[in-house]
Amino acid sequence: MASSRDRQRKLARAKFDRQLARRAEKERRRRRLSAGVGIALAVLLIAAGGAWIGGAFDGEESTETTAGDICLWTPQNTTSNPDLKDVGTPPTKDLPETGTETMTVTTNQGAPIVTSLDVGSAPCAAASMTYLAGKKFFDNTDCHEITTEGALRCGDPSGTGNGGPTYSFYDENVPTAPEPSPSASAAADKTVHYPKGTVALIGNPPGTNGSQFLIFLKDFAPAQPQYSIIGQVTGGQDTLDKIAKITTGENATGDKVTPKEKITIQSLTVGGTASAAPSAGAQS
Repeated sequence: MASSRDRQRKLARAKFDRQLARRAEKERRRRRLSAGVGIALAVLLIAAGGAWIGGAFDGEESTETTAGDICLWTPQNTTSNPDLKDVGTPPTKDLPETGTETMTVTTNQGAPIVTSLDVGSAPCAAASMTYLAGKKFFDNTDCHEITTEGALRCGDPSGTGNGGPTYSFYDENVPTAPEPSPSASAAADKTVHYPKGTVALIGNPPGTNGSQFLIFLKDFAPAQPQYSIIGQVTGGQDTLDKIAKITTGENATGDKVTPKEKITIQSLTVGGTASAAPSAGAQS
């Protein structure tokens, strides 16, 4: 379970990033305004803009976290990334920090995939998945990749790999790679950090998690782990084994990761009971 000190550092960093984002937006507005005015007015605006950027007029929150905050969500701009989908943000307080929660992913490929979310190790990830599921963010979206690492990649409504909600949050439960031993063989150093059935978040770039997640279809032993583990598959392994056999073709960048058969999330829920398996006609 993440320590309270680590979480406070992440909260402070998230708030600081929010400040930087607001200041960057103010600077863009200032530049657009300055471009259309006379020299004299531009001089005044530049002087005022310097004070503005310096924070003289900022009414921003401090980097000190508010008592009771468990998670903070860093805003993402739809202007710079039109693939984002605005469904608001989860709460920051009164979130579960212990135990597990059931996540059920019903696809067109067979029986529902049931996952145990590790709330204790990744409370913000669990809170985000719960919130987005409540907004039906994942429903009727395609899993757009079977990665070269052997994982099913889902959670991007745009199907581009760039999509997600209009907020991000930091890693919580990334495995730590062991220090290499001079006497150990290369094979001995291949620690499986992501066993088959592991559910993890994938950020773009790493560390800026949103809605995209991986379900590992086989063991993965990276030299440097970078994905936050949020849970483990507890049911529906036959469905995942079926998905693992789907062949892939090249995407726009030439990577052979695009499934040649549609893998559609019909619904994703957190809590409650697992959905019934879709009918045979829905699996085509």
